[in-house]
Amino acid sequence: MNAAQHHTLSVLVENKAGVLARVAGLFARRGFNIYSLAVAPTEDERFSRITVVVDVESAPLEQVRKQLFKLINVIEIQELAPGDSIERELLMATVRAEGAQRSQVIELTAVFGGKVLDVGHDELLVSLEDVPERVDDFEDLLRPFGIVNLQRTGRIALPKLRKVPPVRSARAASS
Repeated sequence: MNAAQHHTLSVLVENKAGVLARVAGLFARRGFNIYSLAVAPTEDERFSRITVVVDVESAPLEQVRKQLFKLINVIEIQELAPGDSIERELLMATVRAEGAQRSQVIELTAVFGGKVLDVGHDELLVSLEDVPERVDDFEDLLRPFGIVNLQRTGRIALPKLRKVPPVRSARAASS
């Protein structure tokens, strides 16, 4: 996936039943193509964060933002540019690994910094959490072994943190 062809949006919504269905329904009605969608509660149980990746061709950013803000349960929308955010994705795969292939899959998983989660007679269950591009590369390299089951979480992202402390005024510092 080319990041320039996609928008990554972080949408803070009320943590209520049906909110995800309303957001997904909005995208379907408008013909916006969802490339990836992940949702989970935040540190505040009143809210959930939806990370949605949409392609630029089907969804002009400003139109997506306007439509999302029309939904009553949407609190905040942020576009997360790749250079200004940290993105991650999780892959879990069951891979055929008989005989000599077993050590090759284990070595490949170690090279990528992944984990072997379970070991079967002729299969391994492996996982990798990394940036989407490395997860794509890992999946491509696992394919020749024979992927039996595959699950990816979809992209999640948060803005990068500031590296410079905020400037405090003399008045604020003295109080």
